[in-house]
Amino acid sequence: MSDATSPEIGSNVVAAGVRTNYHDVGSGEPVLLIHGSGPGVSAWANWRLNLPVLAKRFRVVAADMLGFGYTDPAPDHRYDLDVWTAHLVGLLDELGLDRISVVGNSFGGALALSLAVRDPDRVERLVLMGSVGVPFEITPALDAVWGFEPSLEAMRGLLDIFAYDRSLVSDDLARLRLRAATRTGVQEAFAAMFPAPRQAGVDALTIADDLIRSITCPTLVVHGRDDQVIPLENSLRLLELIDDARLHVFGRCGHWVQIEHADSFNRLVVDFLS
Repeated sequence: MSDATSPEIGSNVVAAGVRTNYHDVGSGEPVLLIHGSGPGVSAWANWRLNLPVLAKRFRVVAADMLGFGYTDPAPDHRYDLDVWTAHLVGLLDELGLDRISVVGNSFGGALALSLAVRDPDRVERLVLMGSVGVPFEITPALDAVWGFEPSLEAMRGLLDIFAYDRSLVSDDLARLRLRAATRTGVQEAFAAMFPAPRQAGVDALTIADDLIRSITCPTLVVHGRDDQVIPLENSLRLLELIDDARLHVFGRCGHWVQIEHADSFNRLVVDFLS
């Protein structure tokens, strides 16, 4: 499949000065989906099983964040929570989304939290799935994800880490993700985001407890019990910090809740956002 025919490519808009690839489907109350930070990730790859279902009830926007997928890299090669949040705000401004619900996955959870504490009037409801954003000691799995060096063997190993159900992982899927991760400029941008020592990357995505406690919007926290990448303790901490929060934990599930339990996840999110 060529880039020109890839389902990962949606529409384009210039957000915060950066050409940004995004998908905009459905109608109704707006919902923003923010993907995670795995190598070769894109909004479509992350949310492909969720977009068509959520779009039956909502206007759903899923964008490739700065430096990921088919969105351009940062012009100065600087990546941090402030830069990613500024790009996200620029995207919302360009699309005229003044008040939205936000679903953040892993790294995307930290961006969702950042938006909620910096611009609380903009966030209607919040869903955090396997989220970063609170302090934790980096897991060996996350260190491997952020330290990815391109090879089919390495990509297959990462996919095995992400999924509890290994039947979801194949060499064909690993080849597709490896191709996405090695497009021109993509690996260079990814390597610049989380250099060693990668505990510093975790710390840089952490938001102060008092700021998280200030979140007042209804919040759904979701986690896979068997997640090797982001510890379940993160979600327990978010449940403790956010007053209007509820937690749903999926057993027999790794870091891919939205894929491994897509039907249940979609129902849970639709019900919560409705």
